[in-house]
Amino acid sequence: MSKQPLIGRRSWRPSWPVNTEKVFKRRRYLGTKRSVLRLSGSYNPKTLRRELVLTDKKPTFWLIGLLLMLVLPIAVSNERFFALFGIICIYAAINVMWTLIIGTAGLQSFATLATVGVGAYGAAYLSITYGVPWPLMLIIGLFLGALMGFLISLPARRLDGLYYALLTLGLSEFCRNFVTQSDQLGGKFNGALFGVDRIVPSDLMTSWLGQVLLYISAFALLLVALAVFRWVNGGRLGLLLRASATNREDEAFSSAIGINFQRARTWVFMIASAALGAIGAFYAAYIGGTSLQVFSLDLLLLMLAMIVIGGLGRAEGAVIGTIIVVGITQWFTEWGPWRIVLVGVLALLSVLYTRNGIFGLKAQLKEIRQRRQALHRAGLTSRYAEFLPQQAPDIHDKAMIVGRTFERKLRDRLRGWITPVIIEEHRRKPLGQHSDHLERILNYFRQGPIPDKYAVYCEEPFTSYRVVALSGVPGVPPRVVDDKVYPSLDEAYHAVFLRRVNDLRSS
Repeated sequence: MSKQPLIGRRSWRPSWPVNTEKVFKRRRYLGTKRSVLRLSGSYNPKTLRRELVLTDKKPTFWLIGLLLMLVLPIAVSNERFFALFGIICIYAAINVMWTLIIGTAGLQSFATLATVGVGAYGAAYLSITYGVPWPLMLIIGLFLGALMGFLISLPARRLDGLYYALLTLGLSEFCRNFVTQSDQLGGKFNGALFGVDRIVPSDLMTSWLGQVLLYISAFALLLVALAVFRWVNGGRLGLLLRASATNREDEAFSSAIGINFQRARTWVFMIASAALGAIGAFYAAYIGGTSLQVFSLDLLLLMLAMIVIGGLGRAEGAVIGTIIVVGITQWFTEWGPWRIVLVGVLALLSVLYTRNGIFGLKAQLKEIRQRRQALHRAGLTSRYAEFLPQQAPDIHDKAMIVGRTFERKLRDRLRGWITPVIIEEHRRKPLGQHSDHLERILNYFRQGPIPDKYAVYCEEPFTSYRVVALSGVPGVPPRVVDDKVYPSLDEAYHAVFLRRVNDLRSS
């Protein structure tokens, strides 16, 4: 790995020299379209050698963080540490699957713990009654969770948003009442159902080896949950749902581009629910039973706070949020109810001052810094003309300075050509023969970059047209600019022209 010196505020990124005679093959996660490491090939301006630069250091941080989670409890060898990190792994696995439902599938479902409870009670009952071993309990929980997910996904075709959230919240309460009134499921003992076949035998639980094996099993559960998240979110289902995310309320648009939106998110919901059922069965085998706590509203709200604090829609946010909330509620028990107040304050601060939890802070702080730098440079622009002296070291290709200077002078000249006469000429003949000035203006607009470039979208031929902005990213559909519908193609072309003229004047 070659080391580069820090220059100004340039961020250091690891890089490796490569053999130019061999073809580099990008490795991807199994079953997904995402690469393991995001590497870009470039030439080092100092050594003039080709090298691979690591553009995304997130996988490295993931590896370090997971290794710390695995090693820390074993190194401390404290019974309280083993219990704390075991609960963190189980709750984090649940939150990762819940993130898959809320973030990837876009379903506001609060039946997560209900699905976990169904898997836990179903597997625990069969284990106590028929002596089912714990590996088979996981398979039973998987099928029960998939069945639960299929049943819950049916109302999602007609309900969405708050109504669907209330329906799933009522389903959790229904499951709790059913368990309370069922004698077979521990109704006589207030829903407690114990005596399940455990992952680690009871006689080994008091030893250090038993606690290590039990914790490693919980850590393996978290790894499986993260792998499922990566497989679904980074695979075909995740790509389809992200492609239609900007038009989630318009299923006709998704169908027009070949995406069956309802089927895709139903599959995601069923996969996540099956995993939640297996996690419930694992939880029952982990503690040797289950109780009504899996259906409690208090636990549901705590897990929602974990996702809000960590970051909605991100697996790393779900894990970090779980570590923070479980660490506060389980470790600082001497604080009493004040630890719950602290969790509520952290969730409130996350909602008020962050865009997407802790993992949204980096992009938010970077944007604030760039805005301040832009304001500072704007104040110096009149003194230093097109470029500032401190910008020169960051520009490797000095031809960009000439290009940007020419671009500024060209835009200044085009602004002077835009008059009411030119605008009226384009309105009369958007596609006709134009004057020299108007033709030059249109040629400049046409050669603009693809991202955020205005275009005309035909909803119905010869009847309905809209103005859209292209994304510039393959697979990401354009966004609709406004709600105006133009009855003819000429009017739509003129509307695009007016928008480009306004952007030119305001720049």
